Amino acid sequence: MILAAGQGTRMYSDCPKVLHSLAGQTLLEHVYQTAESITHRQIYVVYGHGGQQVPDSMPDRDIVWIKQEQQLGTGHAVKQVLPEIPDANDVLILYGDVPLITDESLSTLVTACKETGFGLMTAYLDDPRGYGRIIRDEIGKVIGIVEEKDASDEERRICEINTGFMAIKASHLKKWVAALDNSNSQNEYYLTDTVAMAVADNVTINSVLAESSIEIKGINNRAQLADAERYYQLIQAHHLMHQGVTLMDPARFDLRGELEIGRDNTIDVNVVIEGRVKLGNQVSIGANCYLKDVIIDDDVEIKPNSMIDNAVIGKRCVIGPFARIRPDTTLNDNVHVGNFVELKKAEVGDGSKINHLSYMGDVHIGKDTNIGAGAITCNYDGANKYKTIIGDAVFVGSDVQMIAPVKVNNGATIAAGTTITKDVSEDALAISRNKQREIDNWPRPVKKK
Repeated sequence: MILAAGQGTRMYSDCPKVLHSLAGQTLLEHVYQTAESITHRQIYVVYGHGGQQVPDSMPDRDIVWIKQEQQLGTGHAVKQVLPEIPDANDVLILYGDVPLITDESLSTLVTACKETGFGLMTAYLDDPRGYGRIIRDEIGKVIGIVEEKDASDEERRICEINTGFMAIKASHLKKWVAALDNSNSQNEYYLTDTVAMAVADNVTINSVLAESSIEIKGINNRAQLADAERYYQLIQAHHLMHQGVTLMDPARFDLRGELEIGRDNTIDVNVVIEGRVKLGNQVSIGANCYLKDVIIDDDVEIKPNSMIDNAVIGKRCVIGPFARIRPDTTLNDNVHVGNFVELKKAEVGDGSKINHLSYMGDVHIGKDTNIGAGAITCNYDGANKYKTIIGDAVFVGSDVQMIAPVKVNNGATIAAGTTITKDVSEDALAISRNKQREIDNWPRPVKKK
């Protein structure tokens, strides 16, 4: 059961708190994926603030959505789901704004529940402010949880805190939740009050410690969200380094998706990877690059400040600096794409070069072709887009415009400054320039006084 109905007022956002992003996914998505890894019968999500936005954010997930019309506390949220659950089941309670919880910690909690019918996860914090405190008796058994707002000065000095994560036998939970009242400073139904009820019913609270204090921290404001992002990214960075990737600075690396790696890859600072990216062997990615949904083959060099989105890159290609490769582009082997070059829906053949200041959109370029500086395909007439076909071993001079649809056949040469409006024959020279002329003693314009 994932509780995700809170408003998150300290986020100061129109977006429900659980839909804020961490490493490219919502907080709720992170919790769901962890929950899915635990053996379960069904996953329930209790939502409220933000209404239909929350279930709409995860339309294809195997989730039973339960709406909490009024947000009256965690106990009230759990109560919305309990009629759906058989008495013999155990209920694992998670939180949509605590995204870093691990399946290792949750598995330990589930095992603790099976032993006594009540598993409770706790943690020790140097600064426990904001958390409910664990109350134990003289022999160390858990006998209660007191929320900070209701705690005495002595209780607030306790450093063992309630993480909120519980696993409880459904028959117990139904009985105790039905008996909750809201006689507290928040006028809410606290799920934590079930601990005292369990003690009264002689049900042993089997407590377990979280694997780390960081994984149980909730996200209540933007600063905490940023802290969680850096922690999560650092975990991913160290995982990649243990697999053999060289990260020039693991603190300046962002993976917001899935990365499949080969061997001996090097990634410089401030690289952002989104979606699904696959790297071959001996790939070098320069500083400040952005890659999204890309397949990159062996021995590719991506120079700094380049952007590659939804493309396939062949072996031994060199890209950048300051190159932009847009969706549906394929570079075959040994292609060079240089500075301030933009490609879109482009297929570029083996050994071809587009080295400077060019735009090639909706284009097929053959092998061993050279595209000069400032050359562009004019693929859009304001209503429709058309394709340009450039053959093998073509030389396109600087500042050439090819107005699609048009075909430049193998071996053709296009002189600098030419506008191509019709097909160019194989091995021909295409040139369209006005004759240069000079006017002697030209009076240069001057500013009026």
